Amino acid sequence: MSKIVLDPITRLEGHLKVSVTLDANNVVTAAQATGNLYRDFENMLIGRDPKEAAFLTQRICGVCPVSHAIASSKAVEKAAGFTPSLQSLLLRNLIQGANFISSNVLHFYQLALMDYVQGPQMHPWTPGYTQDFRFNATDSQALINNYVAALSIRRQAHEMGAIFGGKLPHVGNVVPGGVTAIPSATDITNFRNYLNDITTFIQTTYATDVNKLASTYSDYYTVGKGYGNLISFGVFDTNTSGNKLYPAGTVTNGTIGSFTQTNIKEYVGHSWYSSPSGYNPASETTTPSFGKAGAYTWLKAPRYNGAAYEAGSIARTWLTGEYRRGVSVMDRHLARHTETNTIAINMQTWLNQLVVGQNQFTNLGTPVSGSGIGLTEAPRGALGHWLSVASSKITRYQIVTPTCWNASPMDDAGIVGPMEKALIGTKVANSAQPVELLRIVHSFDPCTGCSVHVMSPEGMEMSKFVVQPL
Repeated sequence: MSKIVLDPITRLEGHLKVSVTLDANNVVTAAQATGNLYRDFENMLIGRDPKEAAFLTQRICGVCPVSHAIASSKAVEKAAGFTPSLQSLLLRNLIQGANFISSNVLHFYQLALMDYVQGPQMHPWTPGYTQDFRFNATDSQALINNYVAALSIRRQAHEMGAIFGGKLPHVGNVVPGGVTAIPSATDITNFRNYLNDITTFIQTTYATDVNKLASTYSDYYTVGKGYGNLISFGVFDTNTSGNKLYPAGTVTNGTIGSFTQTNIKEYVGHSWYSSPSGYNPASETTTPSFGKAGAYTWLKAPRYNGAAYEAGSIARTWLTGEYRRGVSVMDRHLARHTETNTIAINMQTWLNQLVVGQNQFTNLGTPVSGSGIGLTEAPRGALGHWLSVASSKITRYQIVTPTCWNASPMDDAGIVGPMEKALIGTKVANSAQPVELLRIVHSFDPCTGCSVHVMSPEGMEMSKFVVQPL
């Protein structure tokens, strides 16, 4: 028996630690994913104006802030009994679509590809593992060149989204009541020019590279499956009646099913919280308790009907039928590209539907009382905001993020999270360079900035460090 600890393991929004136990044959028999972050957003929002949440919750993550702005805005709109206009929904789709494209391109080229490609022998690619690189020198150089080109594509996606979002990565125009941008003919033309160039990259360079990876590492179709259960909250409204490009739903043991948010419960038996466990987010609280016996992470454990579910592109594309080859490391990469192309194509349709000069933003004012739920998808998967309001102030706010689904800990019933399950059973060829573990974890595209985070001042004991809401 031996143990491997990788800390940090992410290339983005770090602070994720993965610990695995190996048997005598170097096969993973147990795994723990630890989110080492605590930021207390849910408690910081209590007592604030509900409309502020759309701006504050974006700071949870610099990679998928648009989805947080939309989820928060939806929650406030539900509390106010308001439905945004089609124009506002289309603008949200275009801004969120730009964010999805940026994030998915970032993930493949900057966050995952270098697990398979020998990078230049210079910082920041060194030091690094040298295990199991299969591309020849020509293909490696081509992939590195595209790694660099992808940085420009990601910048262009941000610039495109900022046309209607006001700015990116954190947007200013997505608010309760709709979107404040008023599209001009020039805006639409400029957006389309960006989109055309980006779509060409997705359909040529990205498509070639992800398929080259899949053919060269075809054994990874059988690595990192996990439970195979999938969940999506739905994203990209196509009308005001609730229809979506990617619908809400579940996949359980290969069978597609419906989704009902009341079936979600979060457990904290193995998380650093003393708040009650096993509650739906609508009635949940967040009370930090660092060092709690038996706990090993700041991430809670969301479960659907008591089972662990994986979120992300693989869930969305499985529900639409676009991608159903399987659930594995390589399937996640291919599903992510499939989705990126579909979003880019549909963004052309949404752009064509915009009405020049039309402003359908509605100033809702501040809801006096009520509750609301804002469900959407971030690039990494299902995202929900649960809001309660009394006397025009937030009295309860709960957020369930994609990485809490995927990198969740063991729950109170002893069920490990999807990422932990995906690691168990993996054969590690070289325990000194466990690249197999990196590839599995990175295929989920974890972002622990979407969990929570704590730091203590130098010299202060963590047990004496108390997080106070603003």
